[in-house]
Amino acid sequence: MAAFQFIETPIEDLLLIETEVFADSRGSFQETFRQDAFSHAGISLDFVQDNQSRSIRNVLRGLHFQRKKPQGKLVRAVLGEIYDVAVDLRQDSSTYGQWHGVRLSRENRRQFYLPPGFAHGFLTLSREAIVLYRCTDYYDGQDQGGICWNDPTLNIQWPLSGEAPILSDKDLQNQTFAEYQKSYK
Repeated sequence: MAAFQFIETPIEDLLLIETEVFADSRGSFQETFRQDAFSHAGISLDFVQDNQSRSIRNVLRGLHFQRKKPQGKLVRAVLGEIYDVAVDLRQDSSTYGQWHGVRLSRENRRQFYLPPGFAHGFLTLSREAIVLYRCTDYYDGQDQGGICWNDPTLNIQWPLSGEAPILSDKDLQNQTFAEYQKSYK
């Protein structure tokens, strides 16, 4: 069994995951998920949907969440590099409204685990990135929401290269964190 390291972040239950890589002249091999190891680390949710996205440099996706059916996510970059961000939307959490970001890349082979109840987004840092993420609930377009990537209350420190990020039309319509909070009172 590969050795997984589950590294705590400043936000409870939000984990950075590293695993052993076996490399030789042919290439490399690594396990990216083992239910027994993840369960031992307290991650006992079932993953029901896998997603893959491809983005060019400066594409910013997010910050996305589902209201009634929140998704836990296990995220990794298999090509290129991204800056991945999670915002705690769990109202009973001591870190509600706080964010944490990590760099995920083909080279560092790290994964980021977001339990249900987080908004999620990422910025593509390399020329191109392919991102895989496993989800604990199915995507539901009627249940989705979004928070502005540049919300002044959250003040996320995106590593932008001086250029404006490339956003989808949908993400240009995302609400502020204050609007999100009002909608849940």
